[in-house]
Amino acid sequence: MATLLPDTLYLRGKRAQRRETVRPEVTLCRECLLDTIEGDLAAFKGRVVAFEPDSEIFTQYFFVAASDFEAAGLAPETASAIEKRLAQTGESCAKCSRPAAWLWISREEVASLDEVDKIREAPGEWLCAAHGAQKLASSFEKIAEANVFYMNLPYGEAGAYVWI
Repeated sequence: MATLLPDTLYLRGKRAQRRETVRPEVTLCRECLLDTIEGDLAAFKGRVVAFEPDSEIFTQYFFVAASDFEAAGLAPETASAIEKRLAQTGESCAKCSRPAAWLWISREEVASLDEVDKIREAPGEWLCAAHGAQKLASSFEKIAEANVFYMNLPYGEAGAYVWI
């Protein structure tokens, strides 16, 4: 099960709306969640660094735009490392050779957001938005059981999907 708050970000524990017209909060099973979010993820025009969640312990998987890194509580060193990855350009999608907008970083490459050097150096997998959305969906499909209390959708120009 997952609770999707598509247009909401929590900044220091307070809700912050990230879209003028806010879509409603909804709790969904995995299949319905993936059906609901995959189109939005694939249509996002910005850049994304997505960290694969730890399937055994994560309860939240959310997008934070680079402009909100500090207010969302990301450590300055972590924010800087992610911003450098977001600034990388010229990569092609590993699946279709279109321009890459997503960098998927597996748990094997970066197990924690505290691993700043690994964030800077992990090769990751460069993907276009459509294949990035598929990669996120396939990672969720591999999780046998989870209760995700909060997930949102991308907003702004660039940011990261992180988990806690």
